[in-house]
Amino acid sequence: MPILDAVLLFLAGFLSGAVNAVAGGGTFITFGAMTLAGLPPIVANATSSVTQFPGYITSTLAYWHDIKHFWRGALLLSLISALGALSGALILLGLDNPSFRALVPWLLLAATALFAAGPWLKPAPKPEHEAAVGSLVGSLAQFATAVYGGFFGAGMGVMMLATLGLTQSGDYHRLNALKNMLAVVIAAVAILVFVSGGVIAWLQAIIMIPGGALGGYAGVWIARRVPQKAVRGFVIAVGLFLAFYYFDKG
Repeated sequence: MPILDAVLLFLAGFLSGAVNAVAGGGTFITFGAMTLAGLPPIVANATSSVTQFPGYITSTLAYWHDIKHFWRGALLLSLISALGALSGALILLGLDNPSFRALVPWLLLAATALFAAGPWLKPAPKPEHEAAVGSLVGSLAQFATAVYGGFFGAGMGVMMLATLGLTQSGDYHRLNALKNMLAVVIAAVAILVFVSGGVIAWLQAIIMIPGGALGGYAGVWIARRVPQKAVRGFVIAVGLFLAFYYFDKG
């Protein structure tokens, strides 16, 4: 691997971890960097899932105090999420790179729009003591979100938080904790499918993961000095750039 590509990937991992810590949207950066480094879009997408996975775990652990009060009730949504992620990942592996490449700019535009609308999609506080899970509408919404997460993933967190806010009870922090827990399930299942399909670029992932860890730590420093709107604007600009990049390549 050229040294310049390695530096690009490490910096992308760092930026991804930092923006995830401040505003979310790190998937845009990891996917874009691997695309620019020459990886096929399916491999870039699958490898991005690996690079984001440690952050999903640490975010879930940070909410463990909330999760331990409702995790048993969330097992049904976890199962539904696993089935949805399995479906989405298998759909991705069923495509060839040219077919997926044709979808990528539209997926990026949709994910960027979803991310941009994120502040208005946050659920209103619901003061019930415990998050209720398992309604039919909520289950169907979670399955659809998990299919998307297994297939592509960018903007999944915003989408899931919005649907959980509409279909579940609990205050914002409980819903966010539930979202993080389900994101771990979705990512884990998708990664297992991608590994079995041989579409993970392990060298690139190994370079990016330490950068992501350092970026997540640095995100605390950034959050205190850089307005969240500026970080969100940067992520939206990256999403639009990638979308038009793929439109142009198509």
